[in-house]
Amino acid sequence: MSQSPILIGLGGNLPSPRFGAPVTTLTAAIARLKELGVRVVARSRWYESSPVPVSDQPNFVNAVIAVATALDAAALLALLHRVEVEFGRVRGVRNAARILDLDLLSYRNIVNHDGVPQLPHPAMHLRAFVLLPLREIAPRWVHPWLGKSVDELIAELPPGQDARPRG
Repeated sequence: MSQSPILIGLGGNLPSPRFGAPVTTLTAAIARLKELGVRVVARSRWYESSPVPVSDQPNFVNAVIAVATALDAAALLALLHRVEVEFGRVRGVRNAARILDLDLLSYRNIVNHDGVPQLPHPAMHLRAFVLLPLREIAPRWVHPWLGKSVDELIAELPPGQDARPRG
């Protein structure tokens, strides 16, 4: 990845009526993005993580992908939301269990705090389920606003987050 990457976080903790278990749903979501012209450059392993904030929901399956696309950040975010809806995502209560979550984490290191989308994702540096898989595919990535490497961000994670590779 010679130019600054476009990074997308994937997650889900509910089975999809159409695809089944979360990992199958996430795999299908990646395939759908490819069908829509988003080229996947790299994908982390699947991670299993406890809900943040802590709740009695099922554990999540997460991954991070690096992609290439001609879409700008706003159009890419709209496409991600469209795919979520296609897969049965219903937005309601914040941090609720969900079939599919597609987050635009970073777009070519653009910093945008005021518009849509907010870049980089405003909570990504606080989430083990984002940073651990991100390190697999972009180990030299530096947070464009905080100026910290992914390793530094991992070292500063709040305690109590549980994210581990599956299998």
